[in-house]
Amino acid sequence: MSASDEVVTVDARRLLCPMPVIRVQNEVKKSPPGTRIRAICTDPGALSDIPAWARINGHKIIATESLDDEHIITLEVGEA
Repeated sequence: MSASDEVVTVDARRLLCPMPVIRVQNEVKKSPPGTRIRAICTDPGALSDIPAWARINGHKIIATESLDDEHIITLEVGEA
């Protein structure tokens, strides 16, 4: 499996700002460029916080979706 096929899930449910972003940031640090990370959050603020952090740090948001009280943000790790 190449890095672009890999999807890593970050469980940030029941965590409030800034913890969902910090959890994603910690996973990104361990992941090669092209890795996709799916963050599952219950804090609705993550829908704006994680994309803003990703944009500033050179990562690409692939998808965002909300299912009931969970928000799922998928991003692709950019070049370091």
